[in-house]
Amino acid sequence: MVPFGGWDMPLHYGSQLDEHHTVRRDAGMFDVSHMTVVDIAGAGAGAYLRHLLANDVARLASGQALYSCMLNERGGVVDDLIVYRRGADAATPYRLVVNAATRDKDLRWLAAQAAGQSVTLAPRPDLVLLALQGPKARALAAALLPQALREPAAALRPFHAVEDGTVFVAGTGYTGEDGFEVMIPATDAVRWWEALRAAGFAPCGLGARDTLRLEAGMNLYGQDMDEDSSPLVSGLAWTVAWEPADRDFVGRQALERERAAGPAARLAGLLLAAGGGVMRRGQRVVTAAGEGIITSGGFGPTLNRSVALARVPAAAQGVCQVDIRGALRPARLVRPPFARQGRVLVVDGN
Repeated sequence: MVPFGGWDMPLHYGSQLDEHHTVRRDAGMFDVSHMTVVDIAGAGAGAYLRHLLANDVARLASGQALYSCMLNERGGVVDDLIVYRRGADAATPYRLVVNAATRDKDLRWLAAQAAGQSVTLAPRPDLVLLALQGPKARALAAALLPQALREPAAALRPFHAVEDGTVFVAGTGYTGEDGFEVMIPATDAVRWWEALRAAGFAPCGLGARDTLRLEAGMNLYGQDMDEDSSPLVSGLAWTVAWEPADRDFVGRQALERERAAGPAARLAGLLLAAGGGVMRRGQRVVTAAGEGIITSGGFGPTLNRSVALARVPAAAQGVCQVDIRGALRPARLVRPPFARQGRVLVVDGN
């Protein structure tokens, strides 16, 4: 057990390596109730979120979700999150899931941006969030879902959700594998956990969650982006909805200036040469276009190789070197993800 964002969290349940491979090959479950769930309601909820987020909730129909950054006026990332459109009814139209370590900051920011608007913000500490991930996760979970949700959940596409008023099932995750994220009342958590374990899900901890998301090329807030780095230099330009041009979201003017000037840096993947050691956050990256820095790094069990995300000069390409304990080790800049859906997606030379 380790401290994380104000919580005591399991680093692993015996073997981080086994847990990683189980999610890639079978089915694992994570208790991710440390994440902050906030329901946003009221007649002005849609307009509020269109101003708050860099992505545009106007794209969402009922039952759909999107990933977005929440920016400050400088274009820096206050946090990254998922927003769900729960229905057309103004009483409960949206649900946000934000990070644990940024909970207090996020709630203050959400409240400040809501001042004077017709919205209500309701944090949901009464809910538990379980991530059921892996190629066998859907099949194993099906029999445990309420009868009314089994058929729609079986057909659930990525970034869609279904619910019955008590159980909320989303086709989202942080591992690069298929599966669900399920929100349930905290009073039902132990019963669900025991039933999932009996059904064949292996409990997994923070360690495997981090190596899985790194292989999948998914950013970690506070490392791969923060309040001093924009989506444009964090591999998240695809999350910014520039159209319609008259949507005035927080940070838009700063992002437009950065886009016009051309971002000076980008977030790239790094594949270390075999036998070179292990890349870690904070290590120096030397490229022909200048130096960069590793934002997330570690051993990728699926590739049996060290992988990393690094902020490097925008023009950097191809071969590079990483400073590991004072020695420059050969590596290659690649486009993440490194592995998803149980498959290795990058190899030497690609």
